[in-house]
Amino acid sequence: MTCSFPETKTGPRLGLASAAVTGCLAMVLLAGLPVRAQEANPVLAKVNGSEIRQSDVALAEEELGPSLAQMDPATKKDNVLSFLIDMKIVAKAAEDKKVENNEDFKRRLAFTRSRLLMDSLLATEGKAATTDDAMKKVYEEASKQITGEQEVHARHILVETEDEAKAVAEELKKGADFAELAKKKSKDPGASDGGDLGFFTKDQMVPEFSTVAFALEPGKISDPVKSQFGWHIIKVEEKRNRKAPDFEQVKAQIETYVTRKAQAEYVAKLREAAKVERMDKPADTAAKTDAKPDAAKPADSKMAPAKK
Repeated sequence: MTCSFPETKTGPRLGLASAAVTGCLAMVLLAGLPVRAQEANPVLAKVNGSEIRQSDVALAEEELGPSLAQMDPATKKDNVLSFLIDMKIVAKAAEDKKVENNEDFKRRLAFTRSRLLMDSLLATEGKAATTDDAMKKVYEEASKQITGEQEVHARHILVETEDEAKAVAEELKKGADFAELAKKKSKDPGASDGGDLGFFTKDQMVPEFSTVAFALEPGKISDPVKSQFGWHIIKVEEKRNRKAPDFEQVKAQIETYVTRKAQAEYVAKLREAAKVERMDKPADTAAKTDAKPDAAKPADSKMAPAKK
């Protein structure tokens, strides 16, 4: 038997004098690689001789997703493996009954194949687009829009009626602590934090609330303010010019935005080159319907700093 030596990008693996000996040794070494790969992907069960490996379980977990969320790791693995065993058994029974020849099955199989092909290609395109340079560019552009916008840090006490609000205002005028009064009187979910709303921009609150909050000076308390939620007493703690959060804080949001934008643009490019005929609508309506899909808007990835 003749043994040949596999070349690599860096040249021969071993500098042995005999090429024949070297080649045979290389084959022995390479023969061990599948064993190590199998160790990393062990067989967990066999169904009528058909193997179920760890990679099959991982794929099933990915597909089943939310239904497994509440399970602990051991229970999840056991349930998924049981599911795969049942799937193998039932799938074999379906093959025996020639279910694959059913027209409905063929349509579903074709749809699933197309969907997987689409998802795989778009995932590849999205991943290729999320370079450090691309994400930093999005971050810098969004930072310019954010920097300089005013933010207010305020507290509020929310009650049902104007009379209740006036009573709260009187207590505050007599020196009651705002945060403590908020804990006792406010019906807002943030009452336990003394009515603290953290920092917010003008467009993050209803207009009636924002107008008063942004007009108040730090340390000042408002008269009763009515909104769709009830009656508010507002105290402004401080004001500042908004700053962009650190890149690492919003990296995941930026990555999602860049990925979706790249995918939308790629689909639009393919659609432009394709011949699409809609038989269900008049030509002019179909043209509008088949217009280029919008890419993800920058607003989808607002870099809003976390509230206190």
